[in-house]
Amino acid sequence: MARYVYDFAEGGREMADLLGGKGSNLAEMTRMGLPVPPGFVITTEACRAFLATGSEPEGMAGEVARHLAAVEESAGRTLGRADDPLLLSVRSGARFSMPGMMETILNVGLNDESVRGLARVSGSDRFAWDSYRRLLQMFGATVMGVPAARFEEVLDAVKRRRGASDDLGLDADDMTALTGAYRDLILRETGEEFPQDPAEQLRRAVLAVFASWNGERARLYRRREHIPEDLGTAVTVQRMVFGNLGADSGSGVAFTRDPATGRPGVYGDYLPNAQGEDVVSGIRNTVPLADLAELDPASYARLLEIMETLEGHYTDLCDIEFTIERGRLWMLQTRVGKRTAEAAFAIADALVEEGLIDRREALARVSGEGLARLMFPRFDASRTREPLARGVAASP
Repeated sequence: MARYVYDFAEGGREMADLLGGKGSNLAEMTRMGLPVPPGFVITTEACRAFLATGSEPEGMAGEVARHLAAVEESAGRTLGRADDPLLLSVRSGARFSMPGMMETILNVGLNDESVRGLARVSGSDRFAWDSYRRLLQMFGATVMGVPAARFEEVLDAVKRRRGASDDLGLDADDMTALTGAYRDLILRETGEEFPQDPAEQLRRAVLAVFASWNGERARLYRRREHIPEDLGTAVTVQRMVFGNLGADSGSGVAFTRDPATGRPGVYGDYLPNAQGEDVVSGIRNTVPLADLAELDPASYARLLEIMETLEGHYTDLCDIEFTIERGRLWMLQTRVGKRTAEAAFAIADALVEEGLIDRREALARVSGEGLARLMFPRFDASRTREPLARGVAASP
């Protein structure tokens, strides 16, 4: 019988075809001894079997249960336990990076009972109900098919009533009310109650991530990037760590070099008191990663060490996602980062000078197409001009 599930400790980056880019790199960081929350990967083979038949492959459920038990044992908690619940993230991870094209569901395991247990053990009612409303929003949209805009409309209405510019202006009572409104919305739109069984939440979340491989966004992205249609996505299931526990927590992204120019330095964004999805969604303004040196010097110093370690290990620009939970740094993803044509040439040359790669490898990392892009006219960056306006970089 085929094997469909691997613990992080059983994999590595050489298994990207089977474990996907995210899963194989989490396994690699685990193997390197870096701080990665425990978890496991459901393989691309399982996804292909699901897409071919419309049902999960035989034996997968048993494998998931066994690996979940190992995560529960390491955490000292069980999924959705009423008084102190273990919560999980369920994320896509194809062989080739497809950022934002498939689905993620956080806080799997919460329900009407365990949210109160989470409030007690965390000491924060607001955090617990905020986590629950995020699960309802992600699960409702991704798994149950409620249009995502409906949830945003409900949230915007609550913020208007409170005069809040973002969700940080909402208190525990607001989050509790928002959770109830989301549950009502799900029932109204689907005719089905939000599932209270944590095991059912996990099973349906995994299958929904598999199905997102064939979503319209994902198909269009693969066509544009010339990614084969038949690869499927792996699913990474991981113990949740929380960046939204207060001022001593947060989430961010980091690059070991500037992906626009290739220059070494500290590049990235950080958002205090936020989960990772908040950083990339644009719902709040981030601060430069360098500000973390003032906000949490110990975590910042440790992050710089890990960035140097990863670049040396991968011998390339690394793109990193991380969360700080009450002063403890956790690594949630790394991959070889995308870059501009200018940065590609600059990084390849710098890595040769640093002795990390040879010139043959450097030439393999640049292309004639990239060189052609550098030949087009560009603004003279050395000239100073009076700016007409300032803005925040964004894309659709």
